[in-house]
Amino acid sequence: MKVLFSIKPEYANKILSGEKKFEFRKSIFKNPDVTTVVIYATKPLGKVIGEFDIERILASCPESLWMKTEKHSGITRDFFNEYFKNRDLAFAIKVKNARRYKNPLDLIDVLPTNTAPQSFCYLS
Repeated sequence: MKVLFSIKPEYANKILSGEKKFEFRKSIFKNPDVTTVVIYATKPLGKVIGEFDIERILASCPESLWMKTEKHSGITRDFFNEYFKNRDLAFAIKVKNARRYKNPLDLIDVLPTNTAPQSFCYLS
């Protein structure tokens, strides 16, 4: 099973280049059958540009999570702290096998509603 994530183009490109090896989330999907994340790069790009397999999902307090992921986070400590401000639990999805699509897709080609998810949505 796959999920579609909305990711800022800067971070989406870092994932696909291999620089960013963790995708951080405040909440995570519940379905344990999800193995792949499809990347929708938000505006101004507004395209589905690739995907990656999930190696594993880390969950812990933000401070501990940062210590485990900082070398390959692809983000600054300040950004991380602001994102997880007032949170007791933080998630990091470990990227495996990132693949950039040769031809980016329009959102409607992947999601019939043509509405980007706020966080994620399941794909069939």
